[in-house]
Amino acid sequence: MTLGEQAATLLGRMGARMGHGDLACTSPIDGSTLGTVAQASPAEVNDAIAAAHRAFLAWRSVPAPHRGELVRLLCEELRAHKDDLGRLVSIEVGKVLSEGLGEVQEMIDICDFAVGLSRQLHGLTIVSERSEHRMMEQWHPLGVVGIITAFNFPVAVWAWNAALALVCGNALVWKPSEKAPLCALAVQALFERAAARFGEAPDGLSKLVVGAREAGKALVDNPRVALVSATGSVAMGRAVGPRVAARFGRSLLELGGNNAAIVAPSADLDLALRGVAFAAMGTAGQRCTTLRRLFVHDWVYDPFVARLKAAYTSVTIGDPLEPGTLLGPLIDEGAFAAMQRALDEARNLGIVHGGKRVARAGVYVRPALVEMSEQVGPVLDETFAPVLYVMRYTDLGSAIALNNAVAQGLSSAIFTTDLREAEQFVAATGSDCGIANVNIGTSGAEIGGAFGGEKETGGGRESGSDSWRAYMRRATNTINYGRSLPLAQGVSFEL
Repeated sequence: MTLGEQAATLLGRMGARMGHGDLACTSPIDGSTLGTVAQASPAEVNDAIAAAHRAFLAWRSVPAPHRGELVRLLCEELRAHKDDLGRLVSIEVGKVLSEGLGEVQEMIDICDFAVGLSRQLHGLTIVSERSEHRMMEQWHPLGVVGIITAFNFPVAVWAWNAALALVCGNALVWKPSEKAPLCALAVQALFERAAARFGEAPDGLSKLVVGAREAGKALVDNPRVALVSATGSVAMGRAVGPRVAARFGRSLLELGGNNAAIVAPSADLDLALRGVAFAAMGTAGQRCTTLRRLFVHDWVYDPFVARLKAAYTSVTIGDPLEPGTLLGPLIDEGAFAAMQRALDEARNLGIVHGGKRVARAGVYVRPALVEMSEQVGPVLDETFAPVLYVMRYTDLGSAIALNNAVAQGLSSAIFTTDLREAEQFVAATGSDCGIANVNIGTSGAEIGGAFGGEKETGGGRESGSDSWRAYMRRATNTINYGRSLPLAQGVSFEL
């Protein structure tokens, strides 16, 4: 069975189909065409937003715990179709199968989180300075939430946003990456199954619009979209953020990450090797949390980097659907070209190990390890490919400064068994990233914690913790239960 036939079969089992259109869907596994889908015009995007807005007007009045029941049913559909959806993710974007399945597990986990959250959308009771008055905060549904997702996590990022937005009382319009529309079709079909079982979801509660830049612009510019949650490159964020701000909408930006880790002299080197290897090579370097910079203390540099080089040369590269494969393909030729440009620049500044193309259909490469004497040139930029720059350090303070000396601030890590070093790294004077880990790599965040970063990463937070607040509006209420009308701050206004 060809990959295209497999994709069609998987879609059919989940209640979806490709249809016909002008957007070709290809698999990075071998470059073959999986099928075609229709793209939405700007007018069709606006129609979808209008339908979602009508749905929101009804959905916001449904009690939040009952809204959670819809998300629970969606979770059931995802559990029942985890294998199918996980395999489709691997076919369409080239992830190894365990990562495709893991991505669907993330969807299941955030649905579980959101169902519990549906009974915990709490505000505050605030002491008033006026007698016989009470103040409180309430959180109300926001409106239509526009979700723009990237190819590398084609379904999980939608779920991070959608599960929370739904229990918060919002409607959804999703524009997936044009490189991964089939996964979006499958998820939309599963949502519609859950909605049918729920029986009370208004029409248009979740809309899918497939398209490229023009579809994205229509979504971003529409004033009925109260929040745009966009995941992608820094360049994309620079375009989206000002457009949303110009109409006084809200944006939640999850952008790039030039992530670093420190291997301290006290580190458990066996643990550090596994943590660094997965963080740097997992998903073929195509995660926003991929490890791209590594600072190794002088005392352990030579033995640790020797072991790391051995891991880089022995890692299994090939068909991501085959057992034992650890590295699948890059998404396309553009990703390979960007990787080679970075390595060409790095050769003038350091020593490059690996990075060559593997001779097979699709875009497969050996991961590259680059020994650098200082943090300059391509080290300061995020290259969305398996390129790891390795540098020596002697003082932890200088290593933390190097960790912080890039434009992005998403994820970071330190490997140490020294409690003081660990605490220094996660302190206010330590890593400036939204994620700072100790003795684990930069990748693989759990849904219980808020996910996101600072600086050019965009400042947004998705998934767990109190991220639900981004999908709601706050109202401060003051209630006078007395018969007098005292004014705040002692102001007098007597008629």
